[in-house]
Amino acid sequence: MRTDCVIYPGTFDPITNGHVDLTERAARLFDRVVVAIAHSEKKTPVFALEERVILCQDALTHLDNVEVIGFSNLLTDFARAQGARCVLRGLRAVADFEYEFQLANMNRAIYPEFESIFLTPAEHLSFISSSLVKEIASLDGEISPFVPPHVALALKMRFAHD
Repeated sequence: MRTDCVIYPGTFDPITNGHVDLTERAARLFDRVVVAIAHSEKKTPVFALEERVILCQDALTHLDNVEVIGFSNLLTDFARAQGARCVLRGLRAVADFEYEFQLANMNRAIYPEFESIFLTPAEHLSFISSSLVKEIASLDGEISPFVPPHVALALKMRFAHD
């Protein structure tokens, strides 16, 4: 059975150029892409859920078939509610694979029709992570090559040093 919708979940704290790249490619493969922003208090995000949703919406406005939605429930329940049977996950390095493989199997155990689709970012974006971007920004480093301009500004404001 074909699916026209894919869920791209994450904390997106903040959205990076790597996330944008994967979303753009998913938008070419699926009729509908839902960027699902996890509440994820355990990760103690720098930006509140509502801020992350707005930052992502602004970064993805050029994609007509992409929606950005915050969620705080189980991913498989969120996917069912969205009518999706596929989840998109990005793999930057071999280190990501083991965790993603375990997650894919757990999701399939909970929701047997739920398939995991893995994409790798463009090579020049493969080293970018939200964690590294936040660390660089917190030390007043240059992050503009790694995130959309409005995200760089939001991080600069968030970590403004006196």
